[in-house]
Amino acid sequence: MNTLTIKGWCKTSDAQKSTPMGDIHFRVNEADHLRLEEAEERLQETHEPEAMIDVDMSTMELITPDECGPLADCQLRVYLSADDQRGQFHLVGHRASDGSLIYTNAVMIDQLG
Repeated sequence: MNTLTIKGWCKTSDAQKSTPMGDIHFRVNEADHLRLEEAEERLQETHEPEAMIDVDMSTMELITPDECGPLADCQLRVYLSADDQRGQFHLVGHRASDGSLIYTNAVMIDQLG
């Protein structure tokens, strides 16, 4: 399993820009890692712009910053970098308290061990 700590961002429904909100800590288990690699391969073959992977929030050990609080939902968004077509992903969800979009900076899939 891979434990990641990545900068998090928040975009409220009325905001023009996202605001930084500290680090989001989560664990990518082996099954999710495999799904990330499969999504990367599918995107390379089909040229779709992105793929969304549902995750089990109870097993990912998600820790959000205090100003965020719990998430109502959570997915991993997979896409290919424009320059070299390598797969990247980031965590995407919605804050339980107000439905604001919460997401992290991206990570290269091949950086997962």
